[in-house]
Amino acid sequence: MEENPFHDPKEHKELPIFKKAEEIFEVVKQISDLIPEDSSNRNLLFVKGEMLGNASTILAKIAGAEGGDLYDLRMENAAIIRKAARDLMVTKHSLKMFGFKEVEYFEMVRDLIEEFRLLFIDWVAGFDKWNYIIDRWGLFNPPGVGPHDKDPDDDIPFNPEDFE
Repeated sequence: MEENPFHDPKEHKELPIFKKAEEIFEVVKQISDLIPEDSSNRNLLFVKGEMLGNASTILAKIAGAEGGDLYDLRMENAAIIRKAARDLMVTKHSLKMFGFKEVEYFEMVRDLIEEFRLLFIDWVAGFDKWNYIIDRWGLFNPPGVGPHDKDPDDDIPFNPEDFE
């Protein structure tokens, strides 16, 4: 596979938001390691899987947003990141409800998510609103663009036979 010369695929790993997401993942992993895999508490094992899944999703979707570059794709990934972070934030209640003894450790995750949220706001504000294709579903268009708008690219004459 040929590498894109204009985009370093590892560049996202240097972003403060990605580094904070890695920190969240590491703390979630350490807390989840306190729940033994052979636990008879199936509910707790389910919560463990959800915690790790949400923390992993945040990392993956930051990378996806940075690699996708189009506004609608970045916003879609941002929405998924927001959901995963919010789901992770309320995990403390499930841990407590299902008898996790070290639930107080989860406050560290909540503090990290609050730090992440502030980085997230600035990260999303930096998305290029002019680099878009119209989202015909209407969810992730830049301000002022609607799902029924005429695509300006439709006015560009294109004949594929000119390139044969």
